[in-house]
Amino acid sequence: MSQDKPMNAPQFQSFFEGRQALDALPVSPVAAPELSIILPAYNEAGNIPLIVDKIADAMGDIPYEVLVVDDDSPDGTARVTRSIAREKPNVRCVRRVGRRGLSGACIEGMMAANAPVVVVMDADMQHDETRLPVMLDEIRNGADLVIGSRYVDGGNASSGFQKKTRAKGSELATALANRITGSYTTDPMSGFFMMRRELADRAAPEISRDGFKILFDIVSRFGSELTIREVPFQFRERVEGESKLGFLVTVQFLGLLVSRYTGGFLPVKFLLYGLVGFSGLFVHMATLFLANGVFGIAFSTAQLAATFVAMTTNFAFNNEITYAHRKLTGLRLITGLATFYLVCGIGALANVSIAVRMFEWDWSASVAGLAGALMSAVFNYAVTKLVTWRDI
Repeated sequence: MSQDKPMNAPQFQSFFEGRQALDALPVSPVAAPELSIILPAYNEAGNIPLIVDKIADAMGDIPYEVLVVDDDSPDGTARVTRSIAREKPNVRCVRRVGRRGLSGACIEGMMAANAPVVVVMDADMQHDETRLPVMLDEIRNGADLVIGSRYVDGGNASSGFQKKTRAKGSELATALANRITGSYTTDPMSGFFMMRRELADRAAPEISRDGFKILFDIVSRFGSELTIREVPFQFRERVEGESKLGFLVTVQFLGLLVSRYTGGFLPVKFLLYGLVGFSGLFVHMATLFLANGVFGIAFSTAQLAATFVAMTTNFAFNNEITYAHRKLTGLRLITGLATFYLVCGIGALANVSIAVRMFEWDWSASVAGLAGALMSAVFNYAVTKLVTWRDI
C-alpha cells in the first residue's frame, strides 16, 4: 500500500508562498440583511423572476434577503426560485409539503428569516416594491408595524381588482374588520406589511395559521400595544397567473372574524367545522325526504342512508374548507373517509347516550337534544382533527 511522501524543501516553500498569496486576496464580506422579504407563493413560477428583479431595483444599497415560501406548487415555483438562488445568494426557497395556507406560509417565512425586520408581500406584483425603503424608514424611526395601505391618502385599491364586485367585496371585508381593529389602521385586510423581528416572534405562536388575512389577526390581537404607521401604495393588477381569492378565502375570513369577535374563544377551525356540520343537516333532511317521501323507502333504511350521505358531504366540505391546508388526496382520501365514518359513528352514540341520560334527569327534550348534539360536535371535531387530518 502506497504512502504519501513528505514534501521536500522546495515544495514546502512553493506551498507556503501559495497560501500567502491566497491570504492576501481581498475579501468581500456579504453584509447581513437588514430586511427579510417574505413572498408566500402558490403557482407563481412566472412571477418570481420578475418580482425578484423589481425588488433588487427598489432596494438599492440596502442589504436584504428574499424568502419564497412555496406551498409545493405544481407549476415548479420552487424549481424556478432555486435556479435564481444559484446566481443570487440572497434569494432562498422554503418549500412546504403537505401544508397550505397564506397565514401559515407567512409565519414559517418569518421564522426562517435572518434579518431584524421582516416584510410580507405578494409575489404577483400587486404590491408596490418601491415602497419597501419608505416602510423600512418608518421602522428605523420607531414603528413596530408598518402597513402598506390602499385606503390612506395617496393609496389606491380599485386598479388591482379586475371586477367591481371584488372591489366592493374587499371594501365590505375591510369595514367588518375595522369594527374589531378600530382606528389602528385604515387597511386591516392588507397583505403588504412590515414588522420588527420581536413582533414576529411574539405573534407567531398566537395567530391563526388558517386563512389569508394574517395582518388582521395581528392587529386585532396586539394593536393597542404597538406603534403602527401606514404608507400609501397603489394596488396593481396581477401580472401572471390567477388570483387565489375566492369562496374559500371568504369563508375562512368570516370564520376568523367571528373568532376574533369572541376574543379567540372559538377557534377558526371549529367554527368552519360547525358551519359544515350545519350544512350537513340540510343534506340529511333532503336525502331523507327523497328516500322516504318520494321513493317510498322504509324510514329506518332512509334514515341510515341519509346519515351516510350527510357524513360523506361533511367530510368532503371539511376536506375542502376546514382543512384545505392539509387536504387529503389519493389513498389518504379513502382512508380518511373511513376514519371519519368511524369517529362520527362513535360521536353519534355519545350524542344519544348523553341526550337520553339528561332527559331521564328531567331536562327538557330540547335541552337534552342540544347538549347531546354539542357534545358529539366537539368530540367529532377534536378526534377527526387528530385522526383523519392529523392536524396537530
